[in-house]
Amino acid sequence: MANLSGVRRWTKFARRAPDMKLKELRNVRADARKLMFSLNEVVAVADNRLALPMIGSTAFSKPHGTDWAWRPGLWCQALPVPGMSSVESKSKLGKELTLFHDCAHSELTLRQLRNMREADLAPFGLRMDVFNFDGSFLSLVLDMPHGVVDGMKKNHLIRMNTIIEMEKPLEIFARLNVKHGPNTEQIVRELPLNDDDVLLEFDLAYSNLNEKRIERAWVDLIFENPQMSQVVLRDLTFSRRPRAEF
Repeated sequence: MANLSGVRRWTKFARRAPDMKLKELRNVRADARKLMFSLNEVVAVADNRLALPMIGSTAFSKPHGTDWAWRPGLWCQALPVPGMSSVESKSKLGKELTLFHDCAHSELTLRQLRNMREADLAPFGLRMDVFNFDGSFLSLVLDMPHGVVDGMKKNHLIRMNTIIEMEKPLEIFARLNVKHGPNTEQIVRELPLNDDDVLLEFDLAYSNLNEKRIERAWVDLIFENPQMSQVVLRDLTFSRRPRAEF
């Protein structure tokens, strides 16, 4: 909070400046310039920090009727270890994300980024760099919290929203996996990458899901021919809602 006595002092100097003796005016001007430098520095830093998405933010747009919503922790909170290079298969970044591949020699990096754009709602993003790639598959596996399967029914729609930046066009698939008893139901959708802001939905009505035996769920992001590419996931969110009855 501003020091009121300091504000009053400079308000008084401003009123007196037209009639102030020149020697005193020079001294006041020198002090004012020093103060102005510090004030401008504070304002610049404050404007920059306050313009960023707030760390921990889970705010995002949800469809009407949503009964569960989630932004994974990697996109909300700073990780203790923000990145890895030469990432081996089954390596985890944060608690929820695991990288899988079958490369003999890994030239992959994963790094959490601080989102800086005015349009970003997520505090953080994820960057994946792929250099030489001698494997046949590459996927990011995201373990979903129990909330997504708590009360899950076949009439539910699972929506995934992501903001993606890519150096070159890639085919990316999202596969929702729901384990129910000894079986795992899988629904695969290709990401429509005509726009940076991607939306797709998994409709459980077309699955063979046993509602009474649902245990857990996870999502695979599968990258086709990723060699010499960079992918940035600026945001990743999920929501669940009952499908409309007709």
